[in-house]
Amino acid sequence: MKVMTVGAFLLLFQSLFAQSLISLDGLLEKNKKQMGNSLVTMIWMDTMIHKKEIGEFNSKTAAPIGSASKWLTAALAMIFIDEGKISIDDKITKWLPEYAKYGKNYITIRNCLSNFTGIQQDEKFLQKMFDRKRFASLEDEVNAYAAREIQTNPGTEFRFSDYGFNIVGRILEIVSKRRFDVLIRQKLFVPLAMRKTSFTDINGGPIDPANGAQSSGDDYIKFLAMLLNKGKFGGKQILSEQSINQLFEIQTTPDKIKFTPKITLGENYALGSWVLDYDANGKGTAFSCPGFNGTWAVIDFCKGYAYFILPKSSADDDKNTGNKPVKDEIDQQISSSNCN
Repeated sequence: MKVMTVGAFLLLFQSLFAQSLISLDGLLEKNKKQMGNSLVTMIWMDTMIHKKEIGEFNSKTAAPIGSASKWLTAALAMIFIDEGKISIDDKITKWLPEYAKYGKNYITIRNCLSNFTGIQQDEKFLQKMFDRKRFASLEDEVNAYAAREIQTNPGTEFRFSDYGFNIVGRILEIVSKRRFDVLIRQKLFVPLAMRKTSFTDINGGPIDPANGAQSSGDDYIKFLAMLLNKGKFGGKQILSEQSINQLFEIQTTPDKIKFTPKITLGENYALGSWVLDYDANGKGTAFSCPGFNGTWAVIDFCKGYAYFILPKSSADDDKNTGNKPVKDEIDQQISSSNCN
């Protein structure tokens, strides 16, 4: 009887909340062109409370998620930290001696996951990504980074880049003696039943831990639900609560941010995600990991929800601002707060 009562309450809550978000559906329809025309939006709050599918697309279909891949890679690194196989402040030269040859002895895993490596990146980074097709493997690519100039001392200046996440991906390959795409499937995707999620090389070149994932709405919302629930999903502890807390520690201050994408201007950075909101003590309470193709992944710990926007194809980069009005609309409907 108790189980039936709880189930009935959740169904009623979901129905009432869905009715209150009619205005959100209208907003999504209005802005669908700049968000990619065909897309799915999903909201999780203890259970799935809202789903909107627009155009020729649905929540079961996988599509590239771009830079939202970084959150997956950061979470995989935290699993290895939980297992005691790496530490967040380990020097990368412990596994990548090539970097010591070029004087890059002080870069840490933390630096990599927070974009503080100090490695010189290509001009027009976001418009023309580093040419990866000439590399046969992630190992070759990461070794090539070692020869690049140091722009600034590690840990001193934030410059958004793919380098750090690919470096960490390669370190995890070395530690586990498995390819990154196989490793993340075994350690993260299988426990979360993310059957449509994978890292592929559809654009040619090696596996790309920074940008190379494809996922479906049904899959990625499970990952966000796990983060929201302090590392637990489906009765399994995927990440320890300590690692979850560390994942969301703010790593930047505004004066250290020297290069950031236009859509994240003014935001601080944690480990793999951007900080959207804070409590009275300056601790981050809401986080996002956008893909520059129009994907948006958001968690709000205060309000107790997560949502995911996945377009079928790339949105208009210059107009990829659909996230703020969506979050504002959801926040208007959720008045409760877990924060003091």
